[in-house]
Amino acid sequence: MDAASWDERYRSTGLVWSAGPNAFVVEEVEALLVRRGGETGRALDLAGGEGRNALWFAEQGWAAELVEFSAVALEKASAIAAQRGVTLRTTLADMTEAPAIDPADLVLVCYLQLTPEPLARALAHAATLVAPGGTLLVIAHERDNLPRQLCAPCERVAGLILAMPRSGNNRLKSRFRPGAGLFPWTQSDR
Repeated sequence: MDAASWDERYRSTGLVWSAGPNAFVVEEVEALLVRRGGETGRALDLAGGEGRNALWFAEQGWAAELVEFSAVALEKASAIAAQRGVTLRTTLADMTEAPAIDPADLVLVCYLQLTPEPLARALAHAATLVAPGGTLLVIAHERDNLPRQLCAPCERVAGLILAMPRSGNNRLKSRFRPGAGLFPWTQSDR
């Protein structure tokens, strides 16, 4: 689906997704905060729709930015942020086209619904947005969730992430959890 189709989908209903954050995101980010000694930082929610995860980041004290190619979804996220009294930066951009975005301590890609080639581009761009010592968290669909194969299953996502170019000290360490479709990666200088 293109941005206009997603705009129409978001315009046609109250919320397309739930208002609360994804449970896997909460679990992983809470564990990340323990590893970081409770320190938040800058967080990006890439292709985050109506911003349910970005809004939760903001509520937890992160400097949160939602990047999305649907203007309607961004309008909804901004309205929810105002209702909740949190600050949420929104950016209209397509992650398959390498938008100019500042790096972040936490970069989230959650259930990005793309076919393999554009998904590979989006994930490669996402990896470039991870600040030194930061984390790229990718949550993908398990094969059982893909009856019509509209999205890349997590095995393919794992392959795409592993194939991302790395240079010198800029490496990503994986803690892939099969069965959950979780890909937390930490950028390391070692």
